[in-house]
Amino acid sequence: MLINGMTLRHLRYADALARHGHFGHAARHCAVSQPALSMQIKELEQIVGTPLFERSHRRVEPTEFGHAFVIRARAILSEVAELEHLSRAARDPFSGTLRLGVIPTIAPYLLPAAMDALGRRFPDLQVSVRETVTSRLIEDVRDSRLDVAVLALPVSHPALTAMELLSEQFVLIRPSRDAGRPVPNRRQLREMRLLLLEEGHCFRDQALSFCDLRPADPREVLDASALTTLVQMVAAGMGVTLIPQIAVGIETERADVDVVRFPSPEPTRTIGLVWRSSSPLEGRFREIGDVVRQSAQRALDTSASLT
Repeated sequence: MLINGMTLRHLRYADALARHGHFGHAARHCAVSQPALSMQIKELEQIVGTPLFERSHRRVEPTEFGHAFVIRARAILSEVAELEHLSRAARDPFSGTLRLGVIPTIAPYLLPAAMDALGRRFPDLQVSVRETVTSRLIEDVRDSRLDVAVLALPVSHPALTAMELLSEQFVLIRPSRDAGRPVPNRRQLREMRLLLLEEGHCFRDQALSFCDLRPADPREVLDASALTTLVQMVAAGMGVTLIPQIAVGIETERADVDVVRFPSPEPTRTIGLVWRSSSPLEGRFREIGDVVRQSAQRALDTSASLT
């Protein structure tokens, strides 16, 4: 209990409601029923003596006071999470649950090998995985909803520490009828029908940067939510795309496409592991990062042999 009957549960529910803007969505996130969450929020508002949220049919928004309250509630929840990590480190840093986040353009190609390697190295460690875009992963690590995340570097958030895992090239995927033709340069790519991931994916921004395109530049384009869709669209003759090297083996195995490397200097990205700089489990995270790095390098080497 905190003050006047206020509990950490109240704070967690208020945080979830502020993030999701919907009682049902917040309740699912907290794994409780909507009436239970609603009752706890109402009880919290009675404790503080003023409304925390404005309700409407479409969305729930924090009041001015509610916004300030939630900011402080998140700081308290983050400190509580650090205390939990400190006690876990004192007992056994490689037991319990590791909450791991991964970006979609690395998850399918890294996780199978990494999860197997982590299970063999740390048999008492349970890994819970969340796959989502970079901005959400950073937010979740910063606010202690995730312990670590695998994403593209650099991450310039002052509260986070990063450990490099691997660097990889982007390759060009084009229809098989183009096999043997010269590899297009950046200017030529800008004139082609370039297929990209939808907005929110950092890989989209990296591809646009390589082609010297701005997000707002008018162009003929089709966006997709997954690399698999992009490759299949290329196989259907709808354009060309870029994918990371680590994805080549899985994504092109059954697709009728031509895979080519760009001439030097090739477009690249760096993948890393990030965690909160204040975490007492940094040593644990670095050991976990070493295992993930080895798995990532093996996956990358296997995929590179196909181009």
